[in-house]
Amino acid sequence: MAEAFFNHLAKGQATASSAGTRPAAHTDSNVVKAMRETGIDIRRQRPKKLTLEMLEEADRVITMGCGAEEVCPASFVPTEDWSLEDPEGKSIEEVRDIRDEIKARVERLIMKTEKVKEAKKA
Repeated sequence: MAEAFFNHLAKGQATASSAGTRPAAHTDSNVVKAMRETGIDIRRQRPKKLTLEMLEEADRVITMGCGAEEVCPASFVPTEDWSLEDPEGKSIEEVRDIRDEIKARVERLIMKTEKVKEAKKA
C-alpha cells in the first residue's frame, strides 16, 4: 500500500519500491479491495523479497513493523519504523484503517522530502 500511495502521490518526482524480509505468497484480497476504493489498482503487484541491492539503491528505508527489526538487514541509509499492523488476514474495516494511516504517513513523508529538496536549493 505504501509503495502504491507513494508512487501515485509523488507523481514521478521520486519512486518507492516495497519489499519484505518474509514476503507473503500473494497480496491480501482485502488490501487489493481497499486500495481500489482509493482509485489505485494493485491487483498485479506481487510481494517481493528485500535484497541487499535494494537497500544499496535506497535513499531512505521505511519499515512497517510486523517484527521486521529481528530480521531486517543492517542499513546505512536513514531508516524509520512506522510500526503498523500487518493487514494480512484482517477484515476490510481493519484494512481500511491501516490503509488510511499508511496514506497519511506517505503524504507526510512526501511533504518532508519536498521541504528537504527546497532547503537544499536555497
